[in-house]
Amino acid sequence: MNLGDILSPSQIISDLKAGDRWQAIEEMVGQLVEAGKVQAGNREAVIAAVRKREASMSTGIGFGIGIPHASTDLVPELTAAFGRSRAGVQFDALDSQPVHLVTLLLVPQGQFQKHLHTLAGIAKVQRREDFLRALDAAKDAESILKAIRDHSSAR
Repeated sequence: MNLGDILSPSQIISDLKAGDRWQAIEEMVGQLVEAGKVQAGNREAVIAAVRKREASMSTGIGFGIGIPHASTDLVPELTAAFGRSRAGVQFDALDSQPVHLVTLLLVPQGQFQKHLHTLAGIAKVQRREDFLRALDAAKDAESILKAIRDHSSAR
């Protein structure tokens, strides 16, 4: 499964306001609540699940990429949000550099192994120069989604 298959424009933040990874997680879960992908009453529990996973080891994988994720019974299907930060988010990344692309992935409890290839595919595509140029040129959520779909299928 590609990232473009599970995103809609309502799940994309073209200009993340967050300054650090904790704020980014809250902002992105908030986006999923607004998009109807996470129930409002589950917002804090979902944030807690992602924070717990993130506290064990930062998901800032380097190259300006962060992929916070968690397994939770609070989502019925693989759910994602995508955020772009031109200013950069302090993510305690492996290379100590700010993160500019954040993909939040929520996986139903007990299904994480099944979605590991989605996670790997996200990391691979987001390191490609042509993809990064397309994202940089994207003006809004719709054009970001088009770039994601165009480049995810071109693996």
